[in-house]
Amino acid sequence: MATMTLKNVPDELYERLKEAASRHRRSLNNEAIVCLEQALESGPVDPKRLLAQVRKVRARGANVYVTDDDLRAARDEGRP
Repeated sequence: MATMTLKNVPDELYERLKEAASRHRRSLNNEAIVCLEQALESGPVDPKRLLAQVRKVRARGANVYVTDDDLRAARDEGRP
């Protein structure tokens, strides 16, 4: 495996990475690797794959019907 050193990392970015590592219970090094992997994997979108994911999400809510009245009631719930 290769070794890499990062220089001139902005303090704010370093702190954000450190917080994310803590949240995910990872070392700083492992968090940086995960972030790099995610950033590099998010290349071009495959339209067929995206459409399949959208259809899957829609299917889960297929029997859920919300009316304008339902939305108004939810919005106004607990308001004076």
